[in-house]
Amino acid sequence: MIRMLKKIGVRSEMMYAAGVASIGLTFASWVASYFGERAGTDRADRWGLFIGEWAPTFFAIGIALRLEETQPSPQDLEAPAREERAEAYRGAEMRNPVR
Repeated sequence: MIRMLKKIGVRSEMMYAAGVASIGLTFASWVASYFGERAGTDRADRWGLFIGEWAPTFFAIGIALRLEETQPSPQDLEAPAREERAEAYRGAEMRNPVR
């Protein structure tokens, strides 16, 4: 999932920003529910908690994307070894040509 997000252009900074925005939205939804509805503090608290639980998810995805951005992919690590094997094969082929 993280590779797919990286491939479509989602960056870790975007997820961190979404986490911070979620914290602000939590406060805004609590205030709107508290003053806009007659349901009282209980419903306002539920709205705040519901949206507030998004922030850790966004931050966790941001950390995973940061790791994906900073560490080389397995394909990048395998490329030099694959090139060395190909070069060794070509060298052996030149010494022992097939007739």
